[in-house]
Amino acid sequence: MSDAPPNYITPAGYARLKAEYDTLLATERPQLVETISWAAGNGDRSENGDYIYGRKRLREIDRRLGWLARRMKAARVVDPAQQPDRTRVWFGATVTIADEDDARRVLTLVGDDEADTSAGQVGWNAPIARALRGAAVGDLRRVTLPAGEREYEVIDIRYP
Repeated sequence: MSDAPPNYITPAGYARLKAEYDTLLATERPQLVETISWAAGNGDRSENGDYIYGRKRLREIDRRLGWLARRMKAARVVDPAQQPDRTRVWFGATVTIADEDDARRVLTLVGDDEADTSAGQVGWNAPIARALRGAAVGDLRRVTLPAGEREYEVIDIRYP
């Protein structure tokens, strides 16, 4: 048994992982195997671009399938809409925070596999998410970021 923290993920995030896995396994991989066997039948494999590229791409797909399978197996699907304590920041919360200069940011705490900082979705184990866990509106939280330490005030907490 590993001591890894649970891999929390939203139902939508899990569905995206599963869809990618299913597409790779049911569509891309079989098509690639077909191309490789066709290319292998064309004689000299050392100079056969289709064969060489196909084998390389097949290894990439198999690696990705293995990674997706491990992440889905470790996943703990949590629906933020079912959160009983909506007064504090927990998994799936959309939080409005303000820094010392009153610059506001809206962040949603999601699973690490579905984080997208450009869309305001921060992974559950990111430094800012760890600092905000359990905070209530009005709480101040310090975060050590690459740019230095910052203090944020929790302005609003929402759940789907």
